[in-house]
Amino acid sequence: MATRKQTARKKSVGKKAARNNSGPALGAHESIAGGVFNAIVRGEQATCDTIQMFNKSNAQWKAKVLTTEEIDRYFEMIERTGITVACSHSSYLINLASPDKALNKKSYLALKEEVERCNLLKVPNLVFHPGAHVGAGEDEGIATIAENINRILGGVKDNGVTLCLETTAGQGSTIGHTFEQLADIIDRVDDKDHVGVCLDTCHIFAAGYPITEPNDYRKTMKSFDTVIGLDRLKVIHLNDSKKEFGSRRDRHEHIGEGMIGIGAFKNIVNDRKLRKVPMVIETPKGDDLAEDIANLRTLRSLIT
Repeated sequence: MATRKQTARKKSVGKKAARNNSGPALGAHESIAGGVFNAIVRGEQATCDTIQMFNKSNAQWKAKVLTTEEIDRYFEMIERTGITVACSHSSYLINLASPDKALNKKSYLALKEEVERCNLLKVPNLVFHPGAHVGAGEDEGIATIAENINRILGGVKDNGVTLCLETTAGQGSTIGHTFEQLADIIDRVDDKDHVGVCLDTCHIFAAGYPITEPNDYRKTMKSFDTVIGLDRLKVIHLNDSKKEFGSRRDRHEHIGEGMIGIGAFKNIVNDRKLRKVPMVIETPKGDDLAEDIANLRTLRSLIT
């Protein structure tokens, strides 16, 4: 938008982005084009405290092998900048709920590989959409997702990565648009130490959870805590919504410029219970990252 254009292997002590130290770590999803280390480079340009990234091409099943040189440059950038990697986001091709045997197997193998890559890069969380049952039914879909998670977590040696189920908007047959669905999946996972949740503001708003008014926000978060548990909340996606409340449509908008409104984000960044949860934006942007800078500036201005 034209108006916006205008307007680690060890703990690092490198340069930090301009953040309010009393608030949560804020950042954005940044591209790995040219190498995973470039996500950190772009994060620094965008004034991020933390970032989300893909750990492979999002548009392909097969992953390009991570070279020693690429990995070393990645950790060097983390050490130099002090920017953390809150999470990796899995490929959108993956559907752990698929009733199609071939697609289900490809999805399982792809997510397992992403977990292994996250371990290599020391990324603590891997966020993924639970999946769509495609007519098999909600119960069957939930059971299939949990079975795949158990196979993945049971098959990765010395795993240190938490698989984070992302809340969804509820389009079509997607699973994860109610807290109860996510809790049901978690209940069926054996290794509960390595399963968590990523809450997306656009998605829960579209799914029918109010968060704009302080009282509504408190009720929604109390529901999350009761049904899932705040201890399972590992990452928050801060996205406004192009679509109205309860639309079941996932369309991200810049902070304060959508149907959710600025109030919701003020509620979240000032919630002391969420102070240690990294928060990243996934909003539209150009190559100069001006929109990321503007959105992060807006979020930081809300911290009291």
